[in-house]
Amino acid sequence: MIAQRILAILSAALLVGAVAVALLAPPGMPLGQALLTIDHTMLDVLRSAVERVFAHWMWTEVVLPVLARPAWLPPAALGLICGGL
Repeated sequence: MIAQRILAILSAALLVGAVAVALLAPPGMPLGQALLTIDHTMLDVLRSAVERVFAHWMWTEVVLPVLARPAWLPPAALGLICGGL
């Protein structure tokens, strides 16, 4: 019961965040470029953390394709997944 409420709130927050990013960011702005505009060292820190915790293949096969997607897509997808759970 509590888990459903937490997932519903998380889903709503992620979907509202995705809409905000889609409206405020330039159209089609990739997630990687959005992260670079926030902080220029964020991608280097993210890469070193992913390679340290997981493996190099995780960076090239999983994270890089996500960074190439529009900035609104990952929070929208996570919001839909949380809503479905």
